[in-house]
Amino acid sequence: MSALEDTQLKKRKIQDSSVPSNGEVAKTAQSSKIFSPFRAIGNVTNATPLSVTSHGQTFVVTTSVGNFFQIYDAASLHLLFVSSPKTPSPITALHTHFHYVFAAWDNTIGIFKRGKLETTITLEEYSTSEGEIMSISLFGEYLCASTSGAVYIYKINPKVPTDGPEFYTTIRIPKSFGNIKTIVHPQTYLNKIVIVADATILLYNIRTGRLLFTSEEFDSPITAIECSPVLDVLGIGTASGEINLYHLRQGRILFTLNAGDRVTTMSFRTDGHPLLGVGTAGGNILFYHLDTKKRVHIIRDAHREAAGGVSAIQFFNGQPIFVTNGGDNYLSEYVFDPTVVYSNTQKDATSVNSAITSPPRLLRSRGGHSLPPTQISFTDEEAHHILSVSRDQSLWSFSLRKDAQNYEFSQNEKRTNSKTGLLKSGIMGSMKDKFPEITDIAYQKNKQGRWDNIITAHKDLEYAHTWDGKRGIVGAYRLPTSDKGIVKTVAISECGNFGFVGSSLGGIAIYNLQSGLLRKKLAGHSQSVTGIAVDNLNKVIITSSLDGLLKFYNFKTGQLLHRIKLGSSATTLKLHTGSDLLAVTLDNLSIIVIDIQTKKIVRELWGHSNRITTFDFSPDGRWIISASLDSTIRTWDLPTGGCIDVVRVDNLVTCLRMSPNGDWLATTHVNGVGISLWTNRSQFKKVSTRVITEEEEAEGISKIEMPNAGGEGGANIIEGALDNDEEEETEEGVLSSSMTYKTMERLSDDLITLSLVPRSKFNTLTHLDVIKLRNKAKEAPKKPEKAPFFLSVGNDEKKSHTDTRDDETNGLKPKVGISLSSESDFTRLLRLYTSEPTNEKAIDFIKLLKSLSPSSTDLEIRSLSTFPPLTEFISFIDILTNTLNRNADFELVQAWMAMLLRVHGDVILELATSQVPALGEALTNWEDAQSREAGRLDKLARYCSGVLDFLRTA
Repeated sequence: MSALEDTQLKKRKIQDSSVPSNGEVAKTAQSSKIFSPFRAIGNVTNATPLSVTSHGQTFVVTTSVGNFFQIYDAASLHLLFVSSPKTPSPITALHTHFHYVFAAWDNTIGIFKRGKLETTITLEEYSTSEGEIMSISLFGEYLCASTSGAVYIYKINPKVPTDGPEFYTTIRIPKSFGNIKTIVHPQTYLNKIVIVADATILLYNIRTGRLLFTSEEFDSPITAIECSPVLDVLGIGTASGEINLYHLRQGRILFTLNAGDRVTTMSFRTDGHPLLGVGTAGGNILFYHLDTKKRVHIIRDAHREAAGGVSAIQFFNGQPIFVTNGGDNYLSEYVFDPTVVYSNTQKDATSVNSAITSPPRLLRSRGGHSLPPTQISFTDEEAHHILSVSRDQSLWSFSLRKDAQNYEFSQNEKRTNSKTGLLKSGIMGSMKDKFPEITDIAYQKNKQGRWDNIITAHKDLEYAHTWDGKRGIVGAYRLPTSDKGIVKTVAISECGNFGFVGSSLGGIAIYNLQSGLLRKKLAGHSQSVTGIAVDNLNKVIITSSLDGLLKFYNFKTGQLLHRIKLGSSATTLKLHTGSDLLAVTLDNLSIIVIDIQTKKIVRELWGHSNRITTFDFSPDGRWIISASLDSTIRTWDLPTGGCIDVVRVDNLVTCLRMSPNGDWLATTHVNGVGISLWTNRSQFKKVSTRVITEEEEAEGISKIEMPNAGGEGGANIIEGALDNDEEEETEEGVLSSSMTYKTMERLSDDLITLSLVPRSKFNTLTHLDVIKLRNKAKEAPKKPEKAPFFLSVGNDEKKSHTDTRDDETNGLKPKVGISLSSESDFTRLLRLYTSEPTNEKAIDFIKLLKSLSPSSTDLEIRSLSTFPPLTEFISFIDILTNTLNRNADFELVQAWMAMLLRVHGDVILELATSQVPALGEALTNWEDAQSREAGRLDKLARYCSGVLDFLRTA
């Protein structure tokens, strides 16, 4: 049965769907109690050819980044939209039509509007042997999608493509022509498409399904095809580098050009200039003048050859501007400036609309790493920018807030004099002349803008490079190793004045970064140096090495102060200057934590089952987050020394860093050119620090969803702060997030316990008289001679001086809200204790007294009855004695007793010995308890002081 005969049977309506036909990727359950995936940054484009469309006078560019596509404004290359939701498979083809984007994956076409999925189309009669959709073409009311074995045609409404697409027919070419490469629609060819086979082009009428024309077989496989502005003429590129201008109606080659390399893409300039742009697999872009049939310009290394070269080149319609993309994650926009011709008789310059003789100029670009990044570092306290290095030999600065602020550091270095290290003339050439791969990086924000504040180590180089972090360029100096070994690690002091270079032979060189001069050499280790750290006061230098030794040096003299034998080779080292804790990873799969003051190992962290690749401290120094080749990310709680969170990722982590403000965890991975951002949930909700047991790990470690370019399925800080429904597991079972942990008032009855009230309250109680004297007015307020008009009260002023009386009863009116009883809670609880002196009543009285403000406490103590038998005095002193005997609220009891003696000391001294013997007995009991507890406290304080002194000097 022919395609035409089967047309009516194949016409079926496609149902609308808001999700992909094979199911939208469901949001995975949160598997980490600390980190949530947010999004990935640094992704601009992949090897999928871009698509360009116009919105009136403006153009937009659409690029693919895996399971998402991104839409850029061509006028600025600012990011406008990121598609949503995530596609089940990577996007293989793109086509744009005004506000709509047609994106293909597997055997499905998704129709998006402003980045949001409207509907999907699943190919009818599709066979998995045909492969995925490779190209999409839309013209008139026909939407055509091609695989390697067939072309599928749908009827749609061009104005509203989402309004009921209908399957129309399928075209399958004879097997003798090979596989289908792509499809194009020649201008003015009604209902016709050109199907490109391996080395042949075929013209089909899609309405009737008839094959109208077959070209002769070309000498080399066809790799690119483009319709020219001239009717019936096609540009055909081949694998051998030939570019054929082919007349479709006449069926012959008009002329042939040669690019010398595999042609991957072509585009014709459409503003009246006969210019053809050709992209090659080697990454070059060539331009040919079609009248002279000669090459006029070439842009070398526009895209990396290792990434597939140029994926697409596209001229804007009617504009001297074109845009290119490639698999190297780079999107570039170029412009042909008009030639300026100066007249002999006139001084003014006239602009001629001919740009053939002037080469294209880079107008703007967006990019990122073309290979996976290996090292990253946050550069500011607000976590706005990240420094990143990669195996592609580049150094980038990425913005977490605005992609347009991303930029690559310039490597245009003037050659240096090996003796002085100063700059001489000469600059670097093309991308192939970049510095070798960066293996380590050190950054310090101090002194940025004054001199170089970044140092990088490079593969197989005997010197390190400095960089200017403010200007984004390579710095003035090369810093050689002290023993002519290869640079393995670098560091910068906290002050930003000194740079450290560690060698593969064990030497350490110290340089002044302002002058680039060598200041000191340390004959450090017998094997390669793996880490260098300096304390924040520039007193101690700590180094680690593969020889298994950790050494401490005096910063000023370079003298060896101490060394620790680790028992295994140290691979990385990091110092948290705020807590003086040093963490070192070892080849025995452990992380050891050392106090640099006592030089003792305080923690050993075991749990990873393969080599540890990276780790970092949390900003407060409480956690260590580590990653390993076992595909896990672990969070260690240093106070308890246990692992409180562990998750498994699909992509091995090569580097991770916590942001200085603690909001983000940034990670780089073996696969992928982006930097993954994770939200730290502990910043906006309480996180359980329960240690994960070995039995729980044996049951299986949960897998976490990776961040993606669209932020699909991720969580940000606002969402996390509003999420109160999540539950966390505890030892007892499930703990709701609404439940909070209450601090124990007393750990043991034998301990002397201080109160939990603020320190300011205790200080105010002690110095209340001084505070009152300081706040006392120096003179009484004076009545104004004449009040302003807006303060006069008229007749109400007379009423205010009259008594408030009831007209009928001629009596005083009681004020609303005032109790008729004059007894306060203080007096009531004190009376209850006097009638029945028990511990419970004493505790209730102390709770009330702790809740009173200092001024209220002073008022209540002054209100105690001073007439014999002084029952209130005796009960108050007995309660304070009872509190001392219970070892509670030690400092508040002292303050309250001091207030009592300061206010009523004269009464107590006069009546305690003669008229009221019970008061003297109460004071004696207080004195005994006070002497006992004060002596015990002094003994404990002296013991603790001695132990600390011993630990410091041991």
